[in-house]
Amino acid sequence: MLRPRIIPCLLVHNGGLVKTRQFSDTTYVGDPLNAVRIFNEKEVDEFMVIDIDATVKGHEPDYELIAQMAAECRMPLTYGGGVNKVGLNIDSGLFTLCYATSNPNNGASSPFPRIRVL
Repeated sequence: MLRPRIIPCLLVHNGGLVKTRQFSDTTYVGDPLNAVRIFNEKEVDEFMVIDIDATVKGHEPDYELIAQMAAECRMPLTYGGGVNKVGLNIDSGLFTLCYATSNPNNGASSPFPRIRVL
């Protein structure tokens, strides 16, 4: 029998981790890099980070934050938020790229050859 996978999904707002109620009423809960360290100790199966500001404000992904988290992570890292065009430079140690508001490849093969795209 397959064991359940533990995949925490954390939301980033203004550079910090937040808890939300229906993606509004945000409450700051901590630093993303500290959360990565905590979940490394808990030995979770995968780690997912969604930047809830990036798409709404039209920003590209925070490449520096992604690189810092990828360097610290000892599990596969998934990132979402601000991913809306094929030419993005996302080669920072990501395992999975998550996008929901647009389709960057419009049915073509994956524009990110070494990254799994959700």
